Amino acid sequence: MKVFGPVPSRRLGRSMGINNIPPKLCTYSCVYCQLGRTRRMEVRRAPFYEPREILLETEEKIAKTRKIGLSIDYLTFVADGEPTLDINLGGEIEMFQPLGIKVAVITNGSLISLEDVREDLAKADWVSLKVDCTQEDLWRRINRPKPTLQLEAILNGMLEFARAFKGELVTETMLVRGVNNNRDCLQEVAEFLERLQPAKAYVSIPTRPPAEKWVKIPDEESVNKAYQIFTEHLDKVECLTGYETTDFLPTGDPSEDILSITAVHPMLEEAVKEFLHQAKADWSMIERLIRQGQLIELNYQGKRFYMRRHSTR
Repeated sequence: MKVFGPVPSRRLGRSMGINNIPPKLCTYSCVYCQLGRTRRMEVRRAPFYEPREILLETEEKIAKTRKIGLSIDYLTFVADGEPTLDINLGGEIEMFQPLGIKVAVITNGSLISLEDVREDLAKADWVSLKVDCTQEDLWRRINRPKPTLQLEAILNGMLEFARAFKGELVTETMLVRGVNNNRDCLQEVAEFLERLQPAKAYVSIPTRPPAEKWVKIPDEESVNKAYQIFTEHLDKVECLTGYETTDFLPTGDPSEDILSITAVHPMLEEAVKEFLHQAKADWSMIERLIRQGQLIELNYQGKRFYMRRHSTR
């Protein structure tokens, strides 16, 4: 399934996810990625799925969601890879517009130096760009980009996009202890964001199991320091340091729903239990998916998570 949810989003309300990229195809292999290491790194845009199929699946999901009395705040391109690798992204956004639901794209921004990528993103209502650091060495350490990518070109592309974009632009900065949570790095990021002028800058921490075991959550003092530095340069800053609600609701076959959600969005044990309750299913379904090798169980920071198996971590 290329469409999942709706899922509760701390930034977008109730979001229906569009997974327009094959599993773990990305321009980065971020050390904190909740979906594990990138299986295949790529920077060339290409078609992956037939846009008409994505539209039909989206329309079907919307109908099922509305049938159970739920509304959808956003249709969100949030792939288990980098959504702007899809050369059909702009056309897919245009196909969604008659549905009357706002369209969001969550991108790492790595291809935004390309004019066609900026044109595609400009068609969305809401765009989130990743800005973890602005220092070349730290960027390569934390985001582990495809070697041909250049940070300066990416940052300049972000500035050019921001000047022209008519929708709502936000940024996200993921803090990793001992990597990008020092004052100098945070100050440089804040100064860049001041030039970018996003509607809101989000500061986040790894709340789900990361790709690399050495990744650690910054302490509260570091998060507060980041917030204070950012607010010196920006009007609206928000910290994302907790877990989203457990408001995951079934819209069809519970097994398919769980697998499509966890392919992109690892779920807390509490969220899975609440989902099963709503679906009138029991834990044996989860045990079966684990036995079949379709779902894996992960432990992180004293919490248990469930994720669809699609790559080695």
